Amino acid sequence: MEAAKTHALPDPEAVKQAMLEKFPAKVAKKRAKQIVVNRAPDAAGRVPEIHANARTSPGVITQRGCTYAGCKGVILGPVRDILTITHGPVGCGFYSWLTRRNQTRTQGPDDVNYMPYALMTDMQEEDIVFGGEKKLRQAVREAYETFRPQAIALCATCPVGLIGDDIHAVAREMKEELGINVFAFSCEGYKGVSQSAGHHIANNQVFKHVVGLDDTTPEGEYRINILGEYNIGGDAFEIERLLEKCGITLVASFSGNATYEQFARAHTADLNAIMCHRSINYMGDMMEKKFGVPWIKVNFIGAQATAKSLRRIAQYFEDPELLARVEQVIAEELPEVERAAAEVRPRTAGKRAMLFVGGSRAHHYQELFRELGMETVAAGYEFGHRDDYEGRAVLPSVKVDADSRNIEELEVEPDPARFRPRTGPEKAARLGAGGLSFAEYQGMMAEMAEKTLVIDDISHHETEVLLKKYRPHIFCAGIKEKYAVQKWGIPLKQLHSYDYGGPYAGFRGAANFYRDIDRMVNSRVWTYVTPPWEAEEAPEAKAVYACG
Repeated sequence: MEAAKTHALPDPEAVKQAMLEKFPAKVAKKRAKQIVVNRAPDAAGRVPEIHANARTSPGVITQRGCTYAGCKGVILGPVRDILTITHGPVGCGFYSWLTRRNQTRTQGPDDVNYMPYALMTDMQEEDIVFGGEKKLRQAVREAYETFRPQAIALCATCPVGLIGDDIHAVAREMKEELGINVFAFSCEGYKGVSQSAGHHIANNQVFKHVVGLDDTTPEGEYRINILGEYNIGGDAFEIERLLEKCGITLVASFSGNATYEQFARAHTADLNAIMCHRSINYMGDMMEKKFGVPWIKVNFIGAQATAKSLRRIAQYFEDPELLARVEQVIAEELPEVERAAAEVRPRTAGKRAMLFVGGSRAHHYQELFRELGMETVAAGYEFGHRDDYEGRAVLPSVKVDADSRNIEELEVEPDPARFRPRTGPEKAARLGAGGLSFAEYQGMMAEMAEKTLVIDDISHHETEVLLKKYRPHIFCAGIKEKYAVQKWGIPLKQLHSYDYGGPYAGFRGAANFYRDIDRMVNSRVWTYVTPPWEAEEAPEAKAVYACG
């Protein structure tokens, strides 16, 4: 409470110790490596080392999702015309049913959209005892007869891996029997330490079974793919609008507003632009090795970040006409965003934000808060790896543990007929001299202020310590944290599903975000909230137990 009145920030080292003191010694020792007080990069560009992508300690309440959620919910969820069947209990299938508010647009009356459906085999006890492959085959046949899709994806849940159902064999059988593309994902929930493993598994199977099936090159002079954009609340629509306005052809989006055909011809693009580094850097690396498509990191969250990303894409193509057109689009779009920022900034400047979200969102959204004059005092990822925090320069030093070995690493070789390097040494050197580097990401910590707290896989207990010590004006996380945080009288903005808002990408999205955050941090309603633990008498105190 005192921090809110004086705007004084607590000592981050003291806050860290307050978080750790409640844990058993072994857990505290591990968590101490995952809670870092940030400092600016040194002369070599190094930031403090953080322990990440490690299993959550048993008994600790975490934000994380499972491997199945990462595969079915994140990567496959936004694809409108691949029919996905979950092989497992009904609860897992229901969990993955459009919980992220993915959106899509069909192109005509004959275009299909399977996203509103949730198909599953509804495994029962007898399936666990006698095996569920027969039931899965029947489910695939029924789905095919009902929808006549061109592709069916099969996703495994925990029981499938435990009893040994061979979903890949079923997929091969059904592919031959039905004459359509059927492929499977061994994405059992326990397969990795978090949903990050599901992203990797999804990338591998989409790359193996779909990417490269169609060599038709779309029309357009500047062809790119956007990787790691999932069209939450319509973000992809805004990015597509800007690319079209600039004259840039979007070949494929992985996987917001995506289609099977887009995946199949993605290798015909000349550049991959990666938004969420964590969820899809695998796809960027594999497409470069097999087809010669380079990748760069972009960020369309934030007005200035959007302008910078458009310029980077135009810089890659080295065409003065494209560069001029991009500058014209930026000049047309920025004034409205700047007017929106000027309108709300007097009410938002100086306020404090915290972001604990998966993937690159905890990094990207700091850009928007900076544009509002707000300070991010703590941030972290649900499922990040060290390179997401410290940058890809640390990759050679990242230890491969047993959990990482559990995920298949594809051996990718250049395609003998279709490998076509888009950038020769001269062009790469020229672009590098101009500041455009390939396959590079500096990570989140390099852009965070000194003495901010960086926390990997934050727990519920640690969240409560942060709220008590810092009293932030807004906390950004997911649905699992939403109501626990709001009971403190602090607004929570969901950045996985955007609650009911969005889009927040691009220029128009930035203006939407400014106004939504202004409403949240300046609403008086939060001053009327009395947390249950601050009430004079707790209901539990009145209880009389018969056994007492």
